[in-house]
Amino acid sequence: MRYKQYVHIILSRTSGTPMYEQIVTQIREAIWSGDLAPGTPLPSLRQLAADLEVSLITTTRAYNDLAAQGLIGNQAGRGSFVLPQDADETRERLLARIDHHLDDAIADARLAGLDATELNERMIQRWNVQQ
Repeated sequence: MRYKQYVHIILSRTSGTPMYEQIVTQIREAIWSGDLAPGTPLPSLRQLAADLEVSLITTTRAYNDLAAQGLIGNQAGRGSFVLPQDADETRERLLARIDHHLDDAIADARLAGLDATELNERMIQRWNVQQ
């Protein structure tokens, strides 16, 4: 589902991750990456549920979680929209996620018998592929 031109939500019914969590994750990442700018309107709960073919309870839970995280707000007559984010807090959240992924990569590298230099070389190769 693509809401306007802002975010593309893809749900997996076989991933084991609850649908509402998938919605939260994808909208949160779109906000943190800047794909959803502050003030961007979000679809209504009913519209999102219809677009994604999920229950209204699922979209309500997702929006409630996003609101609790300070990512979206709701205003009578305006609906749900993206709230401004503190750039430093967003950076800290992203750095924490990076550290988590790096910890996993380091553990896997050690299991594979790589040293820090080899892991760093692989990371630089992956970095260059992504550019």
